[in-house]
Amino acid sequence: MRATDRAARAPATPRVYVAAGRTRALFRGMDTERMLRAALVCGVCLWLVCAVLLPVANLLGKSLLDQDGAFVGLANFRAYFGTPSLSRSLWNSVRVALVTTVVSVTLGFGYAYGLARTRMPGKAFFRGVAMLPLFAPTLLYGISLIYLFGRKGLVTTGFLGFFKAHFGVDVGFDIGVYGEVGIILAEIVYTFPQVFLILSTALRMTDARLFEASDALGASHLRTFFTVTLPGVKYGLVSAFFVCFILCFTDFGAPKVVGGNFPVLATDIYKQVIGQQNFVMGATVAVVLLLPTLVAFMADRLAQRRQVSMIQARSVPFDPPPNRRAERLALAGCGLVALLVLTFFAVSLLASLVSVWPYDLSVSLRHYRFEFTGGGGYTALWNSVRMSLWAALAGTAASFFSAYLVEKSRGLSGPRQGAYFLSMVPLALPGMVIGLAYIFFFNAPGWEAGGLRLPNPFGWLYGTMAILVLSNVVHFYTVSFLTATTALKQLDREFETVSESLGVPFWRTFRKVTLPVCLPAVLEIALYFFVNSMATVSAVIFLYSSDIPLASVAMANMDDAGDTAPAAAMSMLVVLVNVGARLAFELARRLTRGSRAWVRR
Repeated sequence: MRATDRAARAPATPRVYVAAGRTRALFRGMDTERMLRAALVCGVCLWLVCAVLLPVANLLGKSLLDQDGAFVGLANFRAYFGTPSLSRSLWNSVRVALVTTVVSVTLGFGYAYGLARTRMPGKAFFRGVAMLPLFAPTLLYGISLIYLFGRKGLVTTGFLGFFKAHFGVDVGFDIGVYGEVGIILAEIVYTFPQVFLILSTALRMTDARLFEASDALGASHLRTFFTVTLPGVKYGLVSAFFVCFILCFTDFGAPKVVGGNFPVLATDIYKQVIGQQNFVMGATVAVVLLLPTLVAFMADRLAQRRQVSMIQARSVPFDPPPNRRAERLALAGCGLVALLVLTFFAVSLLASLVSVWPYDLSVSLRHYRFEFTGGGGYTALWNSVRMSLWAALAGTAASFFSAYLVEKSRGLSGPRQGAYFLSMVPLALPGMVIGLAYIFFFNAPGWEAGGLRLPNPFGWLYGTMAILVLSNVVHFYTVSFLTATTALKQLDREFETVSESLGVPFWRTFRKVTLPVCLPAVLEIALYFFVNSMATVSAVIFLYSSDIPLASVAMANMDDAGDTAPAAAMSMLVVLVNVGARLAFELARRLTRGSRAWVRR
């Protein structure tokens, strides 16, 4: 009986041990996975510290030293503000940014209101025209202004010259395109798409029940506008204001072309570093440029946070009722703005095709040959395409995977919050500040700390394509990170919970579920990196080398040399490449529409 009992109990003992062994193995696997997640999150923090914080800290340190490397404290800043010709640039930058912001936000609000709150025809066309300035470098708008309002411009000597020749009337029309007015006009076109995107989103998020209540109470359209519409989009207006201010305040391209003798901070940095080789004063001006940008950035983040808290789960989308008068007014207003935007591109295209403006108006492709101009020609264009492709690949991988680790990792609150904070920092850094900071950081042979000489392990990046790619990845990282975070928040956390309960490693869930579902957002991020890397000049103006010319920098160099028509031709090639990238994105998005259905199956 005892033997039988032992025989009956014998199989149970190994099963217990096997189950316990499997449980220990499972917990060991889960501990290893959590350790791997923690290591990857810390890796995100490490690369952001090396690519963002350390270069910026090095730049701040340079502004406190003299030319010989001795510590002088705030002496450079006192010298800057004590020199009227230099300190005037700060107030010029602030004034231009404020005027541009007021005009651009007003135009953007009216344009977005017409598309979101009326049933005007042609909405897809007007939305596409509003996005067109995103594809071009800001230098294009300055070149177009020169051909419109310059001394031999289309308006100056064309239309107005016609009145003088036939009616003997000398209008004497001069808007002062080389200076404050020219910069403001160019910046308005440059900032218009960003303002339109922010305000169109805010206008679409308004609750329709508020309009129904206002209509039931007999309120007029004007009163409804001031009591319902404006309060509903006030945080969007604040965000658009600060985003527009930052973009205009830190832009380099437009002031470089039409700034003339009107100094701003961005061109001052360029003159100090490239013109005078005064890197210490260049670092000082960069810090001055950075401080107002940081203030505007923090105010924008507060506005966006409060805007999110206004969204309610029971909100009803607003469907505009038919209104012929409003539709006609919206069509006329949007049509006028769209015509102005298209005029800039049409004039730049005309300038690139006319043989010798305004003496020989025959159409020719001579300016597209780049035979007798500097800048690199088609080699520069190909380098920009290559740099943008690498930036799209590296930036998309870094931003999306970082967002995944921050959003989908359980626990690790400290490292995740640190990674999120570091991911927000690049949004407050102007492109010229990043470029100048990278000169000081990556070109340094080493650093001294506690009497020890530490060699620079990143020095090999300087003067290579890699540092150009890295500067663009950092410059456009935050927007891509936020886009990826938004896409990941739409995924149910049950995917990760079920995967953990089944013992499926997170990288397999990421590859099989997360990435296919979020593929449209991944493609959008890649397009964002590519288009902006093709068009940017401020982030790479200090970092390119003679061996690696770039299209946007070639435009600036050709304009400096007086080759304005070839610069216009190069700008049109950049626009053509970016439009082609957009079409390729639309094709890829159509091909990946079945990704969500594939995951469900």
